Amino acid sequence: MNAFAITALTLFPEAFPGTLGLSLLGRAREKGLWSLETIDLRPFGQGPHKQLDDTPAGGGPGMVMRADTAAAAIDSVQRNGRPLIYPSPRGKPLTQAMARDWAAGPGLVIFCGRFEGLDERVIEARQMQEICVGDAVLAGGEVAALLLLEATIRLLPGVLGNEASLAEESFEENLLEGPLYTRPRDWEGRPIPEVLLSGDHAAIARWRRAERERITALRRPDLKKT
Repeated sequence: MNAFAITALTLFPEAFPGTLGLSLLGRAREKGLWSLETIDLRPFGQGPHKQLDDTPAGGGPGMVMRADTAAAAIDSVQRNGRPLIYPSPRGKPLTQAMARDWAAGPGLVIFCGRFEGLDERVIEARQMQEICVGDAVLAGGEVAALLLLEATIRLLPGVLGNEASLAEESFEENLLEGPLYTRPRDWEGRPIPEVLLSGDHAAIARWRRAERERITALRRPDLKKT
């Protein structure tokens, strides 16, 4: 089985692997379950200062990443069927379903933007998939890239110690995860629900399902409409 191959194009290669190199995900990389290549965008810049950005056409604040320099960096990568992702606050919201689909493929190529954004022409010409990780604007795409990569890598076969734990996670069956408890049995006057200590597995399963449905209806009713 070939490793899940990740290529990150970024002005800050030192941002990777970041948290992806820790714990189970880091060990999975050491075992060859996934690989990481970083490509520094700066050498693809124009002129003696390797400029990657320029002023916005039509005026306005900030700077925009140039289409020609971005395309040169992208075209240096052998994509081999991997989707080209551009983290962007105007993109489609990241979902667990997306992560699951990506995990079933050969890998991902991620372009980490900076400044005000990226020239629209290269987004269109290279068929970049814009993905939003939340309704907030970040200084660059690196943190967003790490987030969507972690969501994907943990779904690769062999990465998690107990893959059965995926079954009742948030967003499975369009439900959020239910409440979790462990020792001590009573903490600050708050006991563990008795049903979880009953040993009745059918009753526990019913209670957990009901709690997932209750929390979803309270916090994310939109999930039940999808």
